[in-house]
Amino acid sequence: MPAFACIVVVFGLIKKVPVFDVFISGAKEGVKLLYNIAPTIMGLVFAVDLLQSSGAIDAICALIQPTAEFLGFPKEIVPLVLLRPVSGSGSTALLTALYKTCGPDSFAGRTASVLAGSSETTFYAIAMYFGCIRVKKIRHTLFAAITADLTAAIMSVITVRLWFNM
Repeated sequence: MPAFACIVVVFGLIKKVPVFDVFISGAKEGVKLLYNIAPTIMGLVFAVDLLQSSGAIDAICALIQPTAEFLGFPKEIVPLVLLRPVSGSGSTALLTALYKTCGPDSFAGRTASVLAGSSETTFYAIAMYFGCIRVKKIRHTLFAAITADLTAAIMSVITVRLWFNM
């Protein structure tokens, strides 16, 4: 990183760009952006914490697990499938717990790994990017993103079954 920073500064000086002034201008824009995004992110974090602490995620998982098992999903990844689109840190904690209980080389562990690597924190990304530019009509994006998350979950199971003969 220090070498990269030096290269940027030297390149800016060669091109006769007022490097420090441009840096200060960018920092000011960053603070304004943070000011615009902060309420959206705080609301999302609050909603995730509320879902986790209220037990709503556990209740939803209990309803979905029988169907998921019938379709060939390991029951252990159902909470990850539900939480991954909402919270990156929460889903990472679930992934770590799943590794401890099932093992990383188990079917559930491998499926969870593929899922975590091939899916996005959908609601965080939508809140961040659309909140930044103040877009409020997100229905098409939300539908496409949730479809992508479901596809990632299904393909995670299929991929692990085909790749590892499980």
